Amino acid sequence: MESSKAWYQSKAVWGGLIAIAASVLQATGTEVSPVAQGDLTAAATSLAGAVGGLLAVYGRLSAKTSITGN
Repeated sequence: MESSKAWYQSKAVWGGLIAIAASVLQATGTEVSPVAQGDLTAAATSLAGAVGGLLAVYGRLSAKTSITGN
């Protein structure tokens, strides 16, 4: 792979986490359909990207040192 991304930007990671959560919920008697799992994966990926962006902006604005072009 040429490029990389943070774990929270990966649909595969979120899909896996949601599949695990759905399995746990199903074991406790709560049914989660595959369509709902897909919707949750898309929503979690979007939310994680937004949170990551907000943290990046906050980090830059609250930084005590400047960025140089070196």
